[in-house]
Amino acid sequence: MKKFLWISLVVIIAALFIYIGIRYYFVLGYGTKAGELNYMVYKGWLFKTYEGKLIQPGLRSMAPNTLSTYEFQFSVTDTAIARRLMINSGKNMVLHYREYVGSVPWRGYSEFVVDSIVSIDNGK
Repeated sequence: MKKFLWISLVVIIAALFIYIGIRYYFVLGYGTKAGELNYMVYKGWLFKTYEGKLIQPGLRSMAPNTLSTYEFQFSVTDTAIARRLMINSGKNMVLHYREYVGSVPWRGYSEFVVDSIVSIDNGK
């Protein structure tokens, strides 16, 4: 009976580690998004993170008789990239991101984490 409890405990702990690894650290996808950087902010109660919003061209309807824009909300873990985005707020740009299944507080509020800037349009 004691051996069964130990094996069960090990299996439960292993399953928990696998679940956490997949849920919060497995990269689900990579991609790029283009649009105008609306804002970039450094915020948080306990974990300060960089959060931003990119407004993409086009309109969509979330509910009947309404129109809104496509918004891409993201987090940034690299301070150098976040500062470069802050300086270029309001410009059109293309950002490369990683998509996770879930977010963790020290990485940011979003499942989307921008890891590089592909291009910034300085033509404004």
